[in-house]
Parts: sequence; C-alpha cells; structure tokens
Amino acid sequence: MPEGALTLACFEPLVGSSFSLRLDGAAELPARLIAARAGVRVDLGTGLAGRQPFSLTFQAPAEPALPQRIYRLEHPQLEAMDIFLVPVARSAAGLHYEAVFG
Repeated sequence: MPEGALTLACFEPLVGSSFSLRLDGAAELPARLIAARAGVRVDLGTGLAGRQPFSLTFQAPAEPALPQRIYRLEHPQLEAMDIFLVPVARSAAGLHYEAVFG
C-alpha cells in the first residue's frame, strides 16, 4: 500500500486489534494498535491540501526491544505496509512504538 494512501480513517476502526510486525527472516511479533490520533495540519503557504497528519501507537512485547527503523506490518483488513517505527515508551505490558505520518 503506498504511504500516501494511508490515512487516519484507515486505522481508527482497527484500534485494539492485532498486527503482525515482521522482523528479519520469517520471525514476527504481535503488535496491538493502541492509539490512532490526528495531528496538527501546518499550512506552509503552498496552497496544497495534503492529507491530515496522524500518528499510530503500537504495543509489542518487551523482548526483543526493537530499534527504530522500517518494519513490515500486516493486518487482515489492510494490505501489508512498510512503516517507520520508533520506540517511545516502556510499560508493564511491553514496549510502545510510534509511527508518524505527515
């Protein structure tokens, strides 16, 4: 799925559902989408209306702790997508990773 086709509306109904986060090789981790939030649109004076910025927060197991990089995410209701994830928090439930779309 092209990144430009991804919108907040694609993910809002999937909050609480599980994604597969593909690691190198055949390994994968479960990652639950715990938040999908609208961002603030900034007008750069170009007159071009881009997509609404948004962010996604996923919760994954505490181990292995993954570095920030592009990962393949899969969900039965969406096409597989490559998304840049950044670890942002650790909780008793695991690690939280964020993806931001501008």
